[in-house]
Amino acid sequence: MFSLKKVKICIIGLGYVGLPLAVAFAKKYDVIGFDVKKERVQDLKDGIDRTLEVDSKELASVSIEYTSNIEDIKKANIYIVTVPTPIDEYKNPDLQPLISASKTVGSVLKKNDIVIYESTVYPGCTEEVCVPELEKNSGLAFNRDFFVGYSPERINPGDKEHRVNTIKKVTSGSTEEIADFIDNLYASIIDAGTHKASSIKVAEAAKVIENTQRDINIAFVNELALIFDKMGIDTLEVLEAAGTKWNFLPFKPGLVGGHCIGVDPYYLTYKAKAIGYHPEIILAGRRMNDNMGKFVADKVVKLLIKKDHTVKGSRILILGVTFKENCPDVRNTKVVDIVKELEEFGCNVDIFDPIADKDELKKEYGLDLINNIDENLNDYNAIVLAVGHKEFDEIKRKIDKRYTNQVIYDVKGFFNKEYVDDRL
Repeated sequence: MFSLKKVKICIIGLGYVGLPLAVAFAKKYDVIGFDVKKERVQDLKDGIDRTLEVDSKELASVSIEYTSNIEDIKKANIYIVTVPTPIDEYKNPDLQPLISASKTVGSVLKKNDIVIYESTVYPGCTEEVCVPELEKNSGLAFNRDFFVGYSPERINPGDKEHRVNTIKKVTSGSTEEIADFIDNLYASIIDAGTHKASSIKVAEAAKVIENTQRDINIAFVNELALIFDKMGIDTLEVLEAAGTKWNFLPFKPGLVGGHCIGVDPYYLTYKAKAIGYHPEIILAGRRMNDNMGKFVADKVVKLLIKKDHTVKGSRILILGVTFKENCPDVRNTKVVDIVKELEEFGCNVDIFDPIADKDELKKEYGLDLINNIDENLNDYNAIVLAVGHKEFDEIKRKIDKRYTNQVIYDVKGFFNKEYVDDRL
């Protein structure tokens, strides 16, 4: 009944996850790319990817039908949902994008179609939240008329080495036959191979703990950074020394933002509390990581005072505002916490980031970027390197020419140690 030769795939959501996946599938199958943002669709038709995940040459190498018209996706028989799953202001899962995508797919669903979810969710969400929306909007019966799978995304934005086809893929399906079919579908494009989970819930749980584990490990080294700061010890030197042991895990302190590590743990803790268990370690790690922006701002202020600067009115330059290096994404960036805290101290803060999505930054946080800094580095009382973009390499070569009373704080260990006043 199900054959790879008859596959026509529709990717729902063409962001950091959906577009690379669409390109990978389009090298072998007919692919429709659907996104509700018409400007995003037009950009892709013009061969432009503003997320910087797929270059124009690779986009031009495949044939994808980009659309924001629901009528155009009716001809597909495999629907893969790759929409964001953020959290709300109370740090609870915001499932509206997922529910909306499920309603859209449900409205075009046909007998024997398969819907695969890649968005990060809590265990049980696919079958408890998404499937009912598919049934309600299609009038079809789950596991009789249509089928569902879950294959969690593992995209690492900005990473040009670990791509869709080089990362092992976890797969699952709502029946044994569908699980095999979905596994074979992904195996046909994934060079690194697949891992078929025993159930959709297992696959969902595997995804949500991947980033939760990283979050807790980073929280541990962030706490070490706070302790060693009080002791006058350089944390990165300690980690370098400890890293000489073969089984020491190479995590570094830092700001934990973005739409994965800083968000996914709340999906797991939400579900845990819903079933009557209060998670201690996971939430403690979240609290630690969420407070690191304030710690950095406080350190900068103390260094300003130490160098006899008047804090109120000090000019401070923040280098980098995205949630990670070499990526334009500003969603849930914790650099904003540094900016807001310094502004509360009365500092005048400029932000320079040559690759950040300035429109999204303005929309989400009300912040503007300055256009250039080459001639003005010495005009600032303090410089804070918050994100280690490769575009800042030239600044790294200039930073030793600063005037001696300027404060340099390095969040990422990007500059040479001898040229900074302190680092995280």
